[in-house]
Amino acid sequence: MTVTVLRNESAETLNIFNSATACTVEELGREHEAEVLDFLAANPIHTVLMASMVRDNGLISPHNRGSFYACRDQQAQLEGVALIGQIMVFEARTEASLLAFARLARHCLGAHLIRGERQSVDQFWKKYAGEAEEPRLVSHELLLEQRESLPLEEPIEELQPATLACLDQVLKVNAGMAFKEAGVSPLNRDPSGFRRRTARRIEQGRVWAWVQDERLIFKADVVADTPQAIYLEGIYVHPEERLKGYGLRCLTQLGSTLLEHSESICLTSNERNKDALAFYARAGYQFHSHYETIYPR
Repeated sequence: MTVTVLRNESAETLNIFNSATACTVEELGREHEAEVLDFLAANPIHTVLMASMVRDNGLISPHNRGSFYACRDQQAQLEGVALIGQIMVFEARTEASLLAFARLARHCLGAHLIRGERQSVDQFWKKYAGEAEEPRLVSHELLLEQRESLPLEEPIEELQPATLACLDQVLKVNAGMAFKEAGVSPLNRDPSGFRRRTARRIEQGRVWAWVQDERLIFKADVVADTPQAIYLEGIYVHPEERLKGYGLRCLTQLGSTLLEHSESICLTSNERNKDALAFYARAGYQFHSHYETIYPR
């Protein structure tokens, strides 16, 4: 399932925005990759997903499940970069660029979620949806960050990058977590695409797992990976193995490993999940900023 901004409307749409805002909007191409990465590196925690996509896939790729756009000022300097597609994320340093991205996003079919700093996402939504449309779901989250590894008392040798032999177990766990978070299972919404994306992540070495007797004890997904920041999702401990210290040991060990090649690790947690927040604090994660995920109808 491919979701992008409607290509046959893009030129007309961008011309409208040029006259309606103080910035110029353009769809980005391969020739802009170095410029975009330099722009995103100025705010690496909040832009880690986009930066990792550009590093992994380039600015134009079906793996991005959307298109990258830029806003430029009158001197042609970047004011903002956004990914508009199934997942909408953006780095908008001016009100004009945020407004332009929100208006452009209205022309996207099948948007699944909008995520970012809470204040920016709220402003984006008001411009994107107006007063009449209510989101299907809003999740208030905390962005947590770890910059220094904790001491390892007893490493778990079995904690390794997962193999495709774990694919079905990882799919089941991730689908269950997505359903709990957003009320929609990707195994129902886009089963073939979900399987391809998960298999690719495993092949990239970005799913870490502890498997014992063919049972998934612990799992964590490295969703984005850059030299400045790494973003984790899908942290899981088998229900029968919880409250035994395995999750803390694995996450501490994983943090130590990942911080060998990146300056920071970050993740989000629902602000109402006090148990999860306490768990991440014990693993060395500290509050960074308020985040929000909006799921449109």
